[in-house]
Amino acid sequence: MGLVLFPGDDDTSSPDVSLSYTGFGAFRRWLARAEGFALDEMHGFGGHRPWSHVSTTLAPLLNHPDDDGPDLRPAQCAEILPRLQEIADQPQGGSADALLQRHTDDARRLVIVLQHCIEKDVDLLFG
Repeated sequence: MGLVLFPGDDDTSSPDVSLSYTGFGAFRRWLARAEGFALDEMHGFGGHRPWSHVSTTLAPLLNHPDDDGPDLRPAQCAEILPRLQEIADQPQGGSADALLQRHTDDARRLVIVLQHCIEKDVDLLFG
């Protein structure tokens, strides 16, 4: 069982990102580290640090329930997209780290999904 992030356009041929729940958690921890904080320190993830104490455009994605809660609106997708693209495009320095490559690939796939949501003016759904 896992999680799929997909555009709410009712088109089964639209791009999506499929992750296990464990994989999604690891992916979000990786993104949080790229933003300079530990996800485990945050409220809702075992810590007490409020989300208002971090500044990242990725917050709607990082602080989202795994498969419940509000969809991300196209405007939120547009806010997330530039920073996620920047992280996905960071040079890997020839790293053979399979987990790093997986996170980078997932980020690139999510960039495509976010672009689709923005272009079609549809929400990003978590299912």
